[in-house]
Amino acid sequence: MLEWFNTAFQSFAYWFSDSALWVLFFSGFLSATLLPGGSEAGLIATLSLEQFSIFHIILIATIGNTLGGLTNYWIGIWLPNRSHTEKHRNKALYWLNRYGYSALLFSWLPIIGDPLCLAAGWLRLRFWPSLWLIFIGKALRYSLLTALYYGLF
Repeated sequence: MLEWFNTAFQSFAYWFSDSALWVLFFSGFLSATLLPGGSEAGLIATLSLEQFSIFHIILIATIGNTLGGLTNYWIGIWLPNRSHTEKHRNKALYWLNRYGYSALLFSWLPIIGDPLCLAAGWLRLRFWPSLWLIFIGKALRYSLLTALYYGLF
């Protein structure tokens, strides 16, 4: 069984190794879920290849990271909802209760960003405004990291 898994994983890795954009997409996706990880190294590595346009690199990283954030949102939807008046100690819930949808612009932040998306689903915030604010926040993050890489700041 382990032999089969190893062979399948190597085939999968070989198929995706042909394009750094796939690696960047999955790096962005996984780093936005509740799993530990970061996509900054993937972004810098893809930028350093100079094979793709900056726009495409930022877009692919943003889409992957946004879909990872939405995975957290959907996990939050599946959690049972509680009263909004209950005293919460979680910072993500505090931010969402206090600032509403605009707090999702900060879903790119380390440590608190993933729980923000989870809390948005848990609080049953509407999907489309949540999607766009998560996307905008993550696009701004990758744009800023790209500007830093090219020494614009």
